[in-house]
Order: sequence, then structure tokens, then C-alpha cells
Amino acid sequence: MLLRFVRRVNGASYELSREEVAAVKAAGWSDEAIYDAVSVCALFNFYNRWCDGAGVQPMAPEFHAMSGKRMAEGGYSAR
Repeated sequence: MLLRFVRRVNGASYELSREEVAAVKAAGWSDEAIYDAVSVCALFNFYNRWCDGAGVQPMAPEFHAMSGKRMAEGGYSAR
């Protein structure tokens, strides 16, 4: 239910109704969970459009592997 709602947020947020929000709540999702889901959807929309507009290129697989190894060894802190 929540993912269906997020799909609507992503594609037609201007059409969302109070009834749709009420249905998500009736399915057991809290206001906080709905807020978080909408926020994550909005942020990824922003990031994707920013990357596309700014010409940011994806990292090569070997750099992902190096980054993963670094984080596995030392966590998220920069060294």
C-alpha cells in the first residue's frame, strides 16, 4: 500500500487526495512513515534531476567496489 502511494507521489502528486492518505493510514502506516516515504521519494527525484542536469556520470563498478571495501574496513568516516 505504501509503495503504491509513493508511486502516485512520484508520478502525479498534484492529484493525491485525502482519501488516498487515509487508505495508507488505514493499512497501518503511521504519519511518520508516510512523511519519510514522501521525503525519500522527493529527494531521489531531486538527486536524479540534479545529476542529469549537471552532467554527473555514474561511477565505474571498480570504484564502487573500492568504496565498499573502504567502508567495510573503516565505516563511513573519511580517512
